[in-house]
Amino acid sequence: MALPLKIFEIADVVLKDREAEVGARNERRLCAVNCNKTAGFEIVHGLLDKVMLLLEVPWSPTKNTVGYYLEAVDDPTYFPGRCAQIICNGSPIGKIGVLHPKVLSTFELTNPCAVVEINIQPFV
Repeated sequence: MALPLKIFEIADVVLKDREAEVGARNERRLCAVNCNKTAGFEIVHGLLDKVMLLLEVPWSPTKNTVGYYLEAVDDPTYFPGRCAQIICNGSPIGKIGVLHPKVLSTFELTNPCAVVEINIQPFV
């Protein structure tokens, strides 16, 4: 297929939860991937901004206000220094970043990918 590949999905994700009656719970998530000759982090960041705008969640320039902001975080799924946690109203709701080359090779992807994944359950 021709580049760029822009893929997204909104679906339930099953997570282990020892406190749940059945030992697991569902969480509705949105995930989007931009795969191109360059990662295109700005594409998924723009998508995040648009989704939050549609959900009427404002950008928060400081950590102590209502809204969302990005906070740098290390995650082995993402390239070092190219990952951020998405914080909304003081709670983490997802991550955004550029996938690590090991992840790309595991899934036999030959081009860089930028990804955003957020829990949209609180907004549904």
